Amino acid sequence: MDQTEGGEPVQSDRVLINGTVTSLTLSAAGRLRWSEGGSHRCLVVEKEVLGFSTEGSRIKIRAVVENGDGICCIGSRGALVRKNFVFEPLSEYSLRLWSQKLQEYIDALGRPKRLFILVNPFGGKKSASKIFLDDVKPQLEDANVDFTVQVTKYQLHAKEVAQTLDLSKYDGIVCVSGDGILVEVVNGLLERDDWDAAIRMPLGIVPAGTGNGMAKSLLDSIGDPCTASNAILAVIRGHKRSLDVATIFQGETRFFSVLMLAWGLVADIDIESEKYRWMGSARIDFYALQRIFRLRKYNGHISFVPAPGFESYGEPSSKIGESMGKANSCNPSQDEPIKVQKSGYHGPSVDLENLSWRKIDGPFVSIWLHNVPWGGEDTMAAPNAKFSDGYLDLIIVRNCPKLSLLTLMAKMNNGNHIKSPHVLYLKVKAFVLEPGPLTEDPTKEGIIDADGEVLARGTGTYKCDQKALMTYDKLQITVDQGLATLFTPI
Repeated sequence: MDQTEGGEPVQSDRVLINGTVTSLTLSAAGRLRWSEGGSHRCLVVEKEVLGFSTEGSRIKIRAVVENGDGICCIGSRGALVRKNFVFEPLSEYSLRLWSQKLQEYIDALGRPKRLFILVNPFGGKKSASKIFLDDVKPQLEDANVDFTVQVTKYQLHAKEVAQTLDLSKYDGIVCVSGDGILVEVVNGLLERDDWDAAIRMPLGIVPAGTGNGMAKSLLDSIGDPCTASNAILAVIRGHKRSLDVATIFQGETRFFSVLMLAWGLVADIDIESEKYRWMGSARIDFYALQRIFRLRKYNGHISFVPAPGFESYGEPSSKIGESMGKANSCNPSQDEPIKVQKSGYHGPSVDLENLSWRKIDGPFVSIWLHNVPWGGEDTMAAPNAKFSDGYLDLIIVRNCPKLSLLTLMAKMNNGNHIKSPHVLYLKVKAFVLEPGPLTEDPTKEGIIDADGEVLARGTGTYKCDQKALMTYDKLQITVDQGLATLFTPI
């Protein structure tokens, strides 16, 4: 048998497959090869083998293969199906040796063996529990992964769990949800006393919400469809990558963001469309049309530290580091915004005063900061965004005719909106937002949205009587490069 592609054999022996004796080889490169029915067959252990079990004198290999073939189709992107392959060594000694060599190879891949699973039954179309039972649980069992499941019962439940979870018992935390539960987990880990060790816990995301921007960004990075099956397979394989974390702060209040911050059009669509949540993800497009034809513009100012190559954007500025925070203008009876606990991580150590700041004045249609390429499964907000480059991608829309804006929004499914002359697109290391009121009605303000949740509500906004973490006032954002860790397809 040709070993040039798969390397030297680790184990090779005659086995019984479907009643026929044939040669089975495990190579050093992790390829299982055999002949069956006149065809050469192959399984790539790292990519396709979930796990195996010994059943009497037989070994059952549990795998996922493309198009059900299992013929080493490395470059293809066919649909994945679960499939079992059974072979029977011809002696008890050979059975023990095959079990040992297979287990040693799988262990050497560094895959997680114990996972904590958070399932959010309320997100999106409320399908997370079914997704867990149909897609996640079977693959974890096939991979011999031990897991503990916690169904979230209320908002911020996942954050509370992450703050107190005994992390020594697990190799990772997996969120079967939209992006919101992942954000809660990150904030919970960073508010622990042992945050420095806690934030190194690998995090997985299985799409089961409305947006699913993080799962889409991860899977699309290798051209895989954004499905629950592909997402949990990425967790099982155990590959990891770093993720930037942005610290949004106002006075002593902190919020840790991993996806995006929006103010203006995008925030209004994201938050105000909640009233149409029964429509599922279609609510975003439906409400976007309403907002475009009744377009709002907001006064305000932004300041930023541009990444190399983007120094020409805006005008020079030195107006940074002023006092932030004010009484809640949305609800005067609320003495102060909700405060986060004072222990834990407080953001990166950055000397904001001595950075080269630039500024742009409003009015603005939309301000959008993004940490990863996709804001949702159908919205490639920031096509040039990287998971751990230490920068946020800033998308600015100032003056834009309604029809041009409609065309621009329609191109967000492939990222071509950034080519519009009405869009400024750049990368920034730090950012300051000073939000103002509507241009047409100075008595009404806007909404600041971070990772799909309301960060601040101004006067006269949707559900403005509800408490928010921060006030509708100046806030600053800094980026800590590669602070968190994600399970990733590659």
